[in-house]
Amino acid sequence: MVVAVISLVILAVAVLYAVQIYNNLVRLKHGIDKAWANIDVALKQRHEELPKLVEVCKQYMHYEQETLDRVVRARGAVFEASAEGDPKRLGAAEGALRAGLGSLFALAEGYPDLKANDSFRHLSTRISGLEETIADRRELYNESVNRNNVRIEQFPDLFVARLFAFGPRELLEFASERQDVDLRALFG
Repeated sequence: MVVAVISLVILAVAVLYAVQIYNNLVRLKHGIDKAWANIDVALKQRHEELPKLVEVCKQYMHYEQETLDRVVRARGAVFEASAEGDPKRLGAAEGALRAGLGSLFALAEGYPDLKANDSFRHLSTRISGLEETIADRRELYNESVNRNNVRIEQFPDLFVARLFAFGPRELLEFASERQDVDLRALFG
């Protein structure tokens, strides 16, 4: 009788511990989804501002159509990848967009009238602010993904994670950040 009671107590403790692990894994999963949604909000805000910036630039940059087109194409690729929830594709598209924006802002230096335009200044400040927001939110997303990935590999959580098909998630990395800066091109 005592052995049966002790066995039931041990089983109850084990079940409660497994439930706690499960609930923690669910919390991590939803934290990742929330962090992704927060990135998506900032990306959509920037998505709405970029056409306005391109239009202002078109008024001044008659000979820079290729750069403007590159920004517009990259904007579309970021929007599609974000909508699909694909971190790898979003990272590549975001890298292309950042490169295009970098070129656009660098070219704007050669157009004093454009730089003095209130709309351009406002939009470039707004987009820069959104870039910082995206970076902050990406950091939170990657931290959430990292906590999830570590947790599902730790003992004893890995048993519950495998039983209920909690899998690893992908970090959001931007392709442009992994490339070396060509200093000769900047100062040449």
